[in-house]
Amino acid sequence: MINADLSLREIKKAKTKLALYEAGMSLIGDRMFHEIMVDDICRQAEVSKVTFFKLYPKKEDLLIYYMRVWLTEQIIAIDRAGLRGFEVVRHLLQGVARESAHRPGMMPSLISFLSEMKMHPRMPELSEAEVRLLFPGQEEQGRVSPNLFLVFLHAMQEAEQEGKLRTEVTVDEAVKVLFTIFYGSFLTAQQFASADIYGFYELHLRLIERS
Repeated sequence: MINADLSLREIKKAKTKLALYEAGMSLIGDRMFHEIMVDDICRQAEVSKVTFFKLYPKKEDLLIYYMRVWLTEQIIAIDRAGLRGFEVVRHLLQGVARESAHRPGMMPSLISFLSEMKMHPRMPELSEAEVRLLFPGQEEQGRVSPNLFLVFLHAMQEAEQEGKLRTEVTVDEAVKVLFTIFYGSFLTAQQFASADIYGFYELHLRLIERS
């Protein structure tokens, strides 16, 4: 529940922003994000284009917003379950596989977008109203902007401490490999026309995990 310490204006703005976000996500399905028009998103959310661009200066900002929300949700679930090391990585990769089954166009859209940016985008800061709407009961974690690099880094440091990382692989090298696995194994699965996305992830994880 949104607390009374927030103004009605803040709450309305956050609800409108989330309505546009949810509309955009609902329209992706098996389509690529670039195929979705802002007009379609606004029509679905019943929000004007002027308002859309006030909240998301570029259409692609919806993708970055998705990354912010999705990764925060995963981190909350990881912390709640007390996962460590390779368990953390597997949780994330299983999440990608589930999302791909639900929205086949999402991961290819993200990969295409990131390849054009040539860098990982900075995650957007959320207003207090957005945090409370998106992460009820988990507001403290919801306020923290997530960083996939740090998630991988901490996971591999834990794996090394537990003797689960191959001795010939450094933590720094493992983090780089994990980014390659995260995006590259997905593309490899698509090249092989395989619906078993997670199977390809698991295959490549074994290259750095000590059995």
